Amino acid sequence: MSIEIIDVGKRFGDFVALDNVSVSIPTGQLTALLGPSGGGKSTLLRIIAGLETADTGRIEIEGVDATRLPPQKRNVGFVFQHYAAFKHLTVRRNIAFGLEIRRRPKAEIRERVDELLALVHLTPFADRLPAQLSGGQRQRMALARALAVAPTVLLLDEPFGALDAKVRKELRDWLRRLHDEVHVTTVFVTHDQEEALEVADEIVVINEGRVEQIGSPDDLYDRPANEFVMRFLGPVTQLGGQLVRPHDIRIHTDSPQPGDVLGRVTRITRVGFEIRVEVATGTGEVTTVTLTRDALPTLGLEVGREVALRPVAGAGLTSPADRPALRAAG
Repeated sequence: MSIEIIDVGKRFGDFVALDNVSVSIPTGQLTALLGPSGGGKSTLLRIIAGLETADTGRIEIEGVDATRLPPQKRNVGFVFQHYAAFKHLTVRRNIAFGLEIRRRPKAEIRERVDELLALVHLTPFADRLPAQLSGGQRQRMALARALAVAPTVLLLDEPFGALDAKVRKELRDWLRRLHDEVHVTTVFVTHDQEEALEVADEIVVINEGRVEQIGSPDDLYDRPANEFVMRFLGPVTQLGGQLVRPHDIRIHTDSPQPGDVLGRVTRITRVGFEIRVEVATGTGEVTTVTLTRDALPTLGLEVGREVALRPVAGAGLTSPADRPALRAAG
């Protein structure tokens, strides 16, 4: 394992930021720390980097106990949300900075920086100042600077949080491709569920200082360990007292079958390619069903029409005995 987080605890006064957290992060993997604001994910990242000190527990990086090592001895690259660029230095000099303070030969620095400029598609902007770049370009510069010193681990703290939605989407696609090229062990913090599901090999869901679940995006979305994970990773609705994804409900106007829940359509809303149908059931629930645009005409749905609902087999939050266990360190 590249990073072992073992029984790490951290308090700020009376506030428990991390409560005996244990996680194993494999070498070469892109792992997301996902959770709500204040849940402890950024604190954990900063402890891995050495920017915060754990009160209890230990951190191992590539088999070395790094718990008390200063940041410069951990060989990690860190990228902040707000770039932290040297405003008076060109893009080239920003990327070269870590190599220059390590007194690497000039020819080696020039070759490495040229390689990284090409990798992050900034070669035409090498002699510009950070203020002359777009937000997405500045963030790519920051990633190149972090990669320049060939870190063992790359840590990203909400790297795209300050950017607009379109640029975020472009950069997370780019980050996934970049990771597949460089294969450096990467840990990134995000509160954006779609970002984590789209980019990460594995997701660690953290809430109130505790790990709720660890698994692949498919595992967490399809087999959530508890109600918090299910609600946090994607849309949910309620049918027959059970939590279920709106797209995992079948709706029809034929004669009801045993197990169907009967109701009446109260609202139909189109959101882009998606149709959201709200149904008031006889049990007093309001259930949301999502359909594709093409499916609506074939069903003949309209407000006031009586319908029958049924969850897809295996959908919904499973019983506690059937849920996946947390995969912890060791």
